[in-house]
Amino acid sequence: MLAPTPPMGWNSWNTFGGDIHEDLVRETADSFVAEGLKDAGYQYVVIDDGWQTDERSADNRLVADPAKFPSGIKALSDYVHSKGLKFGIYSCAGTFTCMGKPASYGYEQIDAQTFAEWGVDFLKYDFCYKPAGVDGPYLFQRMGQELRASGRPILYSVCEWGTNEPWKWAASAGAHMWRTTGDIQDAWESVERLGFSQAGLEAYAGPNHWNDPDMLVVGMYGSGNVAFGGCTDDEYRSHFSLWCLLASPLMLGCDVRKMNDTTKSILLNRRVIAINQDPLGRQGFLVEREPERFEVWMKPLLDGSVAVALFNRDHNPRKMSAAWESLRIHDRTICRLEDLWSGENLGEHDRAYAVTVPPHGVKLLRLTPIGK
Repeated sequence: MLAPTPPMGWNSWNTFGGDIHEDLVRETADSFVAEGLKDAGYQYVVIDDGWQTDERSADNRLVADPAKFPSGIKALSDYVHSKGLKFGIYSCAGTFTCMGKPASYGYEQIDAQTFAEWGVDFLKYDFCYKPAGVDGPYLFQRMGQELRASGRPILYSVCEWGTNEPWKWAASAGAHMWRTTGDIQDAWESVERLGFSQAGLEAYAGPNHWNDPDMLVVGMYGSGNVAFGGCTDDEYRSHFSLWCLLASPLMLGCDVRKMNDTTKSILLNRRVIAINQDPLGRQGFLVEREPERFEVWMKPLLDGSVAVALFNRDHNPRKMSAAWESLRIHDRTICRLEDLWSGENLGEHDRAYAVTVPPHGVKLLRLTPIGK
């Protein structure tokens, strides 16, 4: 399996849009190593739309923009690989990419083979400029077939924004992950709209096939290509907690060369990442909700423990609780509680646990049953 746990990496789009070049990608790969991202499990370095020239070559190959990538994509892929990382690229199922560059409709075979020859490990495949009258899922199936025939294992990320309910068919088209939403913006309203909308999709996720509510905006602070006001640190912590509970791919969108200490503390928290990467592969699910006020989610883990998140969607601090009965735990069961953000041992409890959660904040817990 190419994706036994949710893929982790970085994509250029959220911060840089089409303003990408080979030095940026090389420096990003360097930062993966220097900042500890690689050691924490992040491995894919993915360039999004805007890497191509406006026309294909005479032999119908996609061509890297020589002003942005003078050394070529193969050399860039080799550099990323030299750091012990994996390289990803972008194309589109339509006649043009979202930026109007040549896309792969009608060229699936030659493009898949080109990507394989370049050493590509990850393909993000978008949905702009779909030809009229052509079935969307069929377009993604065509590329999935060609990737499998290319002779190289390439993780396939379907990006059709949830338009045709890809959670129902994308795995059979060869995809390892698929977008369930439209594009995220660097704003709390966007994070909560996309993240909390995932309730009910948990049956469609698991090892090698993951629901994807889009890339992370943690650490962007209102700058970059999808800037829309930014988020507070508490909101970024809630964002990362929810994506980890959802077993979502963790694709960073910030400029990892310039992360502040708080951003690093969020993105490198091994306890929280372990929830996302738990080998059981269960997507978390909604336990309790009061619309626009609070959410309680849980995620069963392989060792029998449970991750529980108390999200305060209100504008004021709120006392919240998790009752064992709602978590499928007998109320007389004694559980050891750990705060996954601080690492604090919260002691042993039965029946329920209550705590005050800050506005737009989260309390992320690991409950380990130890007896009755």
